[in-house]
Amino acid sequence: MKLEFHGAARGVTGSRHLLRVDGKKILLDCGLFQGRRQESIKLNRQFGFDPADLDAVVLSHAHIDHSGALPALVRNGFRGAIHATFATADLLTYMLRDSAMIQEKDIEYLNKRRRRKKQEPLKPIYTMEDAQETLTLLEGHRYHRPIQVLPGVDVTFYDAGHILGSAVVQLELTEGNEKKTLVFSGDLGRKNIPILRDPEAPPKADAVIVESTYGNREHDPIEQVDTKLASLINRVFKRQGKIVIPAFAVGRTQEIVYSISRLIRSGDIPGCCVYVDSPLAVNVTDVFARHPETYDKEIRRIFRETGDPFGFDLVEYVRSVEDSKALNTKPGPFIVLSASGMVEAGRILHHTKNSIEDSRNCMLFVGYQAAHTLGRRILEGADEIKIFGDKYNVRAEVTKMNEFSAHADKNELMSWIRDIKEGPSRVFVVHGEESQSLPFAERLEKEPGISDVIVPALHQNEPL
Repeated sequence: MKLEFHGAARGVTGSRHLLRVDGKKILLDCGLFQGRRQESIKLNRQFGFDPADLDAVVLSHAHIDHSGALPALVRNGFRGAIHATFATADLLTYMLRDSAMIQEKDIEYLNKRRRRKKQEPLKPIYTMEDAQETLTLLEGHRYHRPIQVLPGVDVTFYDAGHILGSAVVQLELTEGNEKKTLVFSGDLGRKNIPILRDPEAPPKADAVIVESTYGNREHDPIEQVDTKLASLINRVFKRQGKIVIPAFAVGRTQEIVYSISRLIRSGDIPGCCVYVDSPLAVNVTDVFARHPETYDKEIRRIFRETGDPFGFDLVEYVRSVEDSKALNTKPGPFIVLSASGMVEAGRILHHTKNSIEDSRNCMLFVGYQAAHTLGRRILEGADEIKIFGDKYNVRAEVTKMNEFSAHADKNELMSWIRDIKEGPSRVFVVHGEESQSLPFAERLEKEPGISDVIVPALHQNEPL
């Protein structure tokens, strides 16, 4: 048995972990890399293995940095089954097509500029046709019900509490007379966050692959979120500004809409125009409504009492390009949430370039910004940014709220590992920049029962 780490290794995006068992090859996650454009394009086109040789894929959840390269996998010859929870499979029917559309549109826009400069045209990593083919390979499963992915490979999904349908993956592996239990955390959520249930720890693990996005940080208490958000909205609205929120279409958008609608109904902020400018987010919110099995007790109660936890009566969900463009010239105050969450593609780029130079406006970050993404550069205080090759001065207020983070912090990660009753002796620390993963690994090395901690580099392989 062997593990190979072909993504999210000493970095956050592009989650791809290849498991070899008894001659079979199973890929855990298949995400897109995000960050420096040329570097990301290269990594997204080179897997480090032959997709046609894979026997199966098992997905932890639907975020694009964990699932977004699936159509590229299919484009390059993969024809096996893709296993995920039912909710993840439902989300991917929208997300993979949306990702393909964004890539095609962005490439079309860039190629117009390249033609004027007499440069060779670029090609998308995959197309809508590839995305549609990928959807035919999806197989949905319930939480807590073991499934045989391949002979000698049994998988059980546990709730990760990160986004709708997110899962901790427990794999029972058999090779000859050897049996091992491998647990893959995917992205772990936090306790007591709105909408979703708390993360679950599987009962047993010989080895664990664990994320470390915030492996060296502590989050502010979730209980502060309403007070801080209300204060920010009231301050920006007083100066007639716009609040632009880059938000992942899955999870973060629904949490923020839920919080804003709660503040409006309580009278803590004035009734205001709130726009969700993402066709994907509209579709995803519909998927949320179809999967009440993932909800915590609070959201179930609100569903019973109002039937509208996501503020459909208070929020305008924008679908058309024309309505999206109209927001760019609309005077404040108002709030717009748009994808992508790291300001790397999609409609958020247009909202950013049309608002970033006005000091009345505010850009509010509510999610993790990977290294070298545009969101990270803005958040770290860049005075000037480039969007589609044009330069813009950053004059808008830039702020962040870690309370909305859907990733466990260092203490929550450690608590989750300790909750595995028959805990691991080996831990592989992934999905974190070195400033997060290495300190978390040092902490794990002091944990009783853990004898081996590895922070793999890209394409590193290790015996299981």
